[in-house]
Amino acid sequence: MTTGLFDILGPKMVGPSSSHTAGACRLGYVVQAIIGGTPDTARIGLHGSFAMTGEGHGTRKAIIGGLLGYRPDDVRLRDSFARADEAGLEYEFYETDLGEEAHPNSVVFEVTRDADRMTVHGCSIGGGRIRVQEIDGFPVDLKGTLPTIVVLADDVPGTVSKITGIIAERGLNLATVRVDRTGRGERALMTIETDGELPDDLFANLHDRSWVHWIRNVHRLNV
Repeated sequence: MTTGLFDILGPKMVGPSSSHTAGACRLGYVVQAIIGGTPDTARIGLHGSFAMTGEGHGTRKAIIGGLLGYRPDDVRLRDSFARADEAGLEYEFYETDLGEEAHPNSVVFEVTRDADRMTVHGCSIGGGRIRVQEIDGFPVDLKGTLPTIVVLADDVPGTVSKITGIIAERGLNLATVRVDRTGRGERALMTIETDGELPDDLFANLHDRSWVHWIRNVHRLNV
């Protein structure tokens, strides 16, 4: 019996490469979570090794599968291009040069969903692990290994304490909190990692706040 490009190699991934397939899928998965679901359109720039060897490793199929919400062990990754057509996801790949300092397995996503438009930079750092490094120009460090809230809000006094206070009221322990802003009194992007998954009603509670522009739930992706 011969093995194909996307035969299952283990309980947590569809192969053949942890960095070029599992990691690529995780990046796509996190991007679709940040934009709020499967995008309508995706323009995807591949850098370095992703651009040069990704074809043979199934990187493109894995990325599209992630954008459809598939996890790295989902056998539907094999058919992600056809499934993207069925889902109405329009996508385009191109090769890009992000500079010598960029990780060789880097990718930049330009995605749209309904009226929302977003640019996300990330990389696959080996062993299926990833780092999302930038969201719409905000520097971040999102790995997807813990349940994570991503919030874009007005930079007003008390914003961070209000959000973290609401989370604490639910008995959830905060692992990390990172805040980056465009300028004082402008907008701030928060990434908040917690030790446990967050209930859906918490997001409805926060979304109704007048100073919150959008809030997303990025579920844990175990490696």
